[in-house]
Amino acid sequence: MSKSLQAIRGMNDILPEQTPLWRYFEGTVARLLDNYGYKQIRMPIVEFTELFKRSIGEVTDIVEKEMYTFEDRNGDSLTLRPEGTAACVRAVLEHGITGGGQVQKLWYIGPMFRHERPQKGRYRQFHQIGLEVFNLDGPDIDAELITMTWRLWGELGIRDAVKLELNSLGTSESRGRYREALVEYLSAHHDKLDEDSQRRLKTNPLRVLDTKNADTQAVLVDAPKMADYLDDESRAHFEGLKARLDAVGIPYVLNPKLVRGLDYYSKTVFEWVTDKLGAQGTVCAGGRYDGLVEQMGGKPTTGVGFAMGIERLVLMLETLEQIPEEISRQVDVYLCAFGEEAELAGLALAERVRDQLPNLRLQVNAGAGSFKSQFKKADKSGALYALILGDDEMAQQLVGFKPLRGQGEQQSIAWDALAAHLATCVVQG
Repeated sequence: MSKSLQAIRGMNDILPEQTPLWRYFEGTVARLLDNYGYKQIRMPIVEFTELFKRSIGEVTDIVEKEMYTFEDRNGDSLTLRPEGTAACVRAVLEHGITGGGQVQKLWYIGPMFRHERPQKGRYRQFHQIGLEVFNLDGPDIDAELITMTWRLWGELGIRDAVKLELNSLGTSESRGRYREALVEYLSAHHDKLDEDSQRRLKTNPLRVLDTKNADTQAVLVDAPKMADYLDDESRAHFEGLKARLDAVGIPYVLNPKLVRGLDYYSKTVFEWVTDKLGAQGTVCAGGRYDGLVEQMGGKPTTGVGFAMGIERLVLMLETLEQIPEEISRQVDVYLCAFGEEAELAGLALAERVRDQLPNLRLQVNAGAGSFKSQFKKADKSGALYALILGDDEMAQQLVGFKPLRGQGEQQSIAWDALAAHLATCVVQG
């Protein structure tokens, strides 16, 4: 017997009972970004492999071990995008929309791909919402990104469950000086480092700072601190960011070990973390990457952005039971019609109601059925009310109106008064 077909490990179906919460989250974010003046951009999920080698860094874990890379029929090396920033930078360069110092405030949404060990909150196909801002170099735009996420957490009801961690990586020059000091210190304690940190010491030493190994963390207690190597410009930028967060009243924690996993970051880096999801504590992260556009062949262009993981934030809403009641109900009203004449009249009536109440979720029974079977489907749909069209109602051009949840008696409503009645009962409450 052949093996049954199933999804690839770590690449999951999002089933109909799950999608309402996804749509609620995505819609909430989209409305917020519209209100702040951000515009959506959509990029392909496949790019030339060289794009990620040049932007992320060839010695990062992502490029070395996690990318889905393959040759196409032309012999080109292609990669499923592991993150969105590089693709967004490629797009703005290709289309010249940041040329001449044009400010661009962009956002995108979609799947990313990394070959990691699947676990709760970490998958091989995962979904992100990302923001990228180009040609604004002050701490005010860094603060705006963080303030937007703070407002989002409030709208979602999870603000008390997240914590903001901040750090500054300085410019590439100051980071280079710090890197030399860190390598010198860690080399003197080489035997005390875990195997992974020993490897990173040769390739990407700043990543040693975010190790989870307890013995290596003990070594890092006396390691040089990035703050002591910051240049004056980066220090002033960081102080400006903190002043703005203080003005808005957003609490934060300074984390000198926060470096992020990608090579292109400079100056501001931040993470929103939670202790509600076990090992997968980061739900949103980003920072400034002022040298990336030039590194990828463009003119000097400042940039800053972040990405948030949709799976983790949806899981967080479920864990904290912050799911609005209305999104668990997909149908407001269910129309039951008995007999072909009633079915035809019900179809026309439903369309007239939809014309007048475009936000009403009205489902018309399909597949006919007895009175009992149609009411069973109406109840299973989760609708608040059932509409009934039978011979008696047809003769008088009425429709039966029956509450399915809670109190209330069945009543009859004239066809031309139905939309107004539904507006009072459903759309407005």
